Amino acid sequence: MTIKKQGSAQWQGGLENGKGTISTQSGALDSHPYGFAQRFEGVKGSNPEELVGAAHASCFSMALSKILGEEGYVADDINTTAEISLEKKGDGFAVTGSHLTLTAKIPAVEEAKFKELADKAKEGCPISKLLDAEITMDASLEK
Repeated sequence: MTIKKQGSAQWQGGLENGKGTISTQSGALDSHPYGFAQRFEGVKGSNPEELVGAAHASCFSMALSKILGEEGYVADDINTTAEISLEKKGDGFAVTGSHLTLTAKIPAVEEAKFKELADKAKEGCPISKLLDAEITMDASLEK
């Protein structure tokens, strides 16, 4: 089975003074602005790195939920943030890492089992497999 989803981008102008919009097939984003200032200067709007971060965090959270279920656990709450690192490399830039910060509330799971299952989700998440970058994680189990 192959599932295909689409995201699209439109751009006008040069790199630093141009502007663009991004949209998703589902309509969750519809002509949402992005540009140089949003990416490099902190101006409100979106940028590719935060979109990759949202994709990685959501994919990981779903993967962890699946793995927990296979082990007989159901999470009360899973909160994940993915911090994407964009670094200057030579004449350009490269995404060099994604750091996952996970806080979860899962009844009856022990700390060691939680860490084991979180690591399994980190490695098995389809977006983790897509990224050609170091993926690190801090995981906290709430009681």
